[in-house]
Amino acid sequence: MKRLDIFGLLKKDMNYIEDELFRSIEGEHELLNETSMHLLKAGGKRLRPVFVLMGGKFGSYDLEKLKHVAVPLELIHMASLVHDDVIDDADTRRGELTVKSKWDNRIAMYTGDYIYARALTIATQLGNPLIHQVLSKAMVEMSIGEMEQIRDFFNTEQNVRRYLLRIRRKTALLIAISCQLGAVASDADRKTVNLLYRYGYNVGMAYQIQDDLLDLCGTEKQIGKPPGSDMRQGNITIPVIYALQDEELRGPLLREISYIRERNGECDVTGAIRIIKESKGIAQAEELADRYFKKAFDALERLPDIRTKKNLRDIANFVAKRSY
Repeated sequence: MKRLDIFGLLKKDMNYIEDELFRSIEGEHELLNETSMHLLKAGGKRLRPVFVLMGGKFGSYDLEKLKHVAVPLELIHMASLVHDDVIDDADTRRGELTVKSKWDNRIAMYTGDYIYARALTIATQLGNPLIHQVLSKAMVEMSIGEMEQIRDFFNTEQNVRRYLLRIRRKTALLIAISCQLGAVASDADRKTVNLLYRYGYNVGMAYQIQDDLLDLCGTEKQIGKPPGSDMRQGNITIPVIYALQDEELRGPLLREISYIRERNGECDVTGAIRIIKESKGIAQAEELADRYFKKAFDALERLPDIRTKKNLRDIANFVAKRSY
């Protein structure tokens, strides 16, 4: 499924949101304009704005209102990526040089801060305090998730529960509130708002698990970065956690991870990837993602029966089958 295929009837509105994204980060400072535009021009799936607009379909749909939610949520996501690339020392993102790689770490950090600030400025144009509270709380949780990930770099003793809490904060929460706040801004009823949150949360959890699987099983062309980038950065993801539970493979995999850590990720990780693929880690991670998809579909079935339900189902299927 191509990116635009999942937009359904929203293609025209998403083009409008895309234009608003570019307008939103235009400012007086030339360098900040250039660095902020850099990642935006690299593209992306724009799932969060799509979820906002689809959530809005369950209430009184008003694009002029919804843009004040859709644009900030995508900007918050973008800002987190700029900061992530500094922490992870990543050279590429979406097949392009990262801000930190093209400029430097200091420029990247201020760029991320600037994009965050622009997001909050736009969101305040809506007078609903609940929207501001949810956005602010989500940003706090995302920051905690980032700190937890840094603390767990190369931590081979972490368990599945710890991993799930981390990806809830780092990924699932923002997707969940995208669905939720689209409905809130459109004055949908509380039951619908809650179901959309549950749908988005579970799709978000599955999305991150799929992302972790692609990092190990995808190609550089597919994912826009070298396979095994997570391990090079010290990020122990769910397939690795599961693989470490295999008593026969744990020792060899620990030695590979120790080797990667000693060389600060500047080494070949194909040995570690091979061991993980020999284990049940990939299959177990896929099963876990499937459980979250099932929960998402369960929430979806309880939503009002409008055409947007099919679009939401299509997006979930796109996430489940994506190769990038």
